[in-house]
Amino acid sequence: MFQRAVLVLLLALAIPYLAFSAPPSQFTAIVTAVVNGDTITVLTRDKQQVKIRLYGIDCPERNRHFGARAKQAASDAVFGKNVTIQPINTDSYGRMVAVVLMPGGKSLNEHLVRNGMASVNPQFCTQKEICEPLRKLEQAARGQRHGLWADKDQKPPQDGEEGLIFRPTVDTR
Repeated sequence: MFQRAVLVLLLALAIPYLAFSAPPSQFTAIVTAVVNGDTITVLTRDKQQVKIRLYGIDCPERNRHFGARAKQAASDAVFGKNVTIQPINTDSYGRMVAVVLMPGGKSLNEHLVRNGMASVNPQFCTQKEICEPLRKLEQAARGQRHGLWADKDQKPPQDGEEGLIFRPTVDTR
């Protein structure tokens, strides 16, 4: 009898944890802010603000070469619009990491890579079905010298954190 009571108690404690540990299923929301090229804030139907980090990609930071243009590209694509969020996980900053589908169903993540506004981040892009198409889009953008790849010596944003190629800029667009 005691073992059964302990088992029931453990299950009662575990169920809420299991329910909240998995990412929620996809949902729609309106984009209320574009923090930088790879981070947006959305407002859900139940009026919750959620910060979203785009899965698998990296844009230059705002104070780096091409950072303002990457942010503007993301803003042009989704600011003020309804998008579909497909959660993957949560990062160490508490942001939801997700694929964001623009109106019409195309991926914002892919859009930014295709146009040379972002690169694939190999450290965090691990889901093959999402990352392989992103890698192909990045190779095409590099080959066609789109966006940040117009400079043939350009390095991906994650390589630029040391200041090697992604030069600080005063561009405030």
